[in-house]
Amino acid sequence: MKAAYALTAVLAAVAFVAPAKAAEPGPQCVGAQGYAASFGERRTFRWRPEWLAASKAQRTDTPAYTALIKRADAALTGPVYTVTDKLRTPPSGDKHDYISMGPYWWPDPAKPNGEPYVRRDGQVNPERNTSAFDVTSLEAMSGAVEALSLAYYFTDDPRYADKAAQLLRVWFLDPATRMNPNARFAQGVPGRTPGRAEGVLDTFRLLRVVESVGVLSPSKTLSAADQAGLERWFADYARWMQTSPTGREERAATNNHGSWYDYQLATFALFARDDALARKVISEVGKTRIAPQVAPDGGLPEELKRTRALHYSYFALEPLVGLADLGRCVGVDVWGYQTKDGRGLRKAMSFLAPYVGREASFPHKEINPAGAAGEGAPLFTLAARAYGDAGLAKAAAVSAAASPTALDRLLIAPYEPKERF
Repeated sequence: MKAAYALTAVLAAVAFVAPAKAAEPGPQCVGAQGYAASFGERRTFRWRPEWLAASKAQRTDTPAYTALIKRADAALTGPVYTVTDKLRTPPSGDKHDYISMGPYWWPDPAKPNGEPYVRRDGQVNPERNTSAFDVTSLEAMSGAVEALSLAYYFTDDPRYADKAAQLLRVWFLDPATRMNPNARFAQGVPGRTPGRAEGVLDTFRLLRVVESVGVLSPSKTLSAADQAGLERWFADYARWMQTSPTGREERAATNNHGSWYDYQLATFALFARDDALARKVISEVGKTRIAPQVAPDGGLPEELKRTRALHYSYFALEPLVGLADLGRCVGVDVWGYQTKDGRGLRKAMSFLAPYVGREASFPHKEINPAGAAGEGAPLFTLAARAYGDAGLAKAAAVSAAASPTALDRLLIAPYEPKERF
């Protein structure tokens, strides 16, 4: 969808916001304090205390728990990660700057040195994941911190918290190894550009770090100075996102990139204790993201033209559902947003629901339908709960069965509607 078409769609739809629903019963997320008041001072925003408590009570009976502890044990004896270990030096000359390569760009066989690289949508160039770049370390660090923090919560074993804190200090705080809070050299393309706006997407991996830091709070492995340093890092990164040419270009994206930008910015703002910024971002999601991206039938045109249309439909809805969930923290009802011609999250989830368990029948190009199985489980679960929708709850159950070891099996309680499937 081109920018002009997106604007036309918004204006033609004459969007409105449905009245906000009453708050769900149970612990409430309160601005930058998150769930701290009802979660033993654990300042999380999307990891809900009652859902984690329920998982802790039955943890040994689930494949997801077994998989989590396996990940955490591997991280416990694994390395620490830093941007300064990469083999390639960024154009700035400073190895503290993050650098990565666009995933779908390959050497041009018609050129002697392969440059400029050419794009093959949906086909990841393994060069991106080598030690020349930082994305593999970023993924490993954030995944390890997530697994370790949750393992600490579930087992109360301080070893997990100690290792998580070490990883956080090395990546974000230690002057010798910390990442500079910018992504200006992310997703560059050899022979074309040292960095692209799309590179801001790389740091969506840090969303799990924000929640993990909150879960670690009772361990006291992070000092007050560590906590302040982490909050300052995320505040600086949020500032870079808003002020840099790269960040501003990503914000203007009319596909999933714009939504992931908002999801990161709102989450990082809450972590950095900037309620006003988070509320502003979330309050604009309906008109700036949902109305332009979701068609009246619920499809996402920008994602449906991709070679992995089903995967990217889920991927594009993930930040929108995340922002709707974060709306609880700032009093904004994104779930209830709907344009006069029907564009909204409920319509988008209903568009995908018929293909759960039938991914190969999706009527748009999808080069890896099996890879999309199970991707929608957390999205359908949250949407079913938000709308009290038995059909979406059934889709959630079928999707969850396809990925029983997925972490969201521990993080999100299944929705049991009064109406039977």
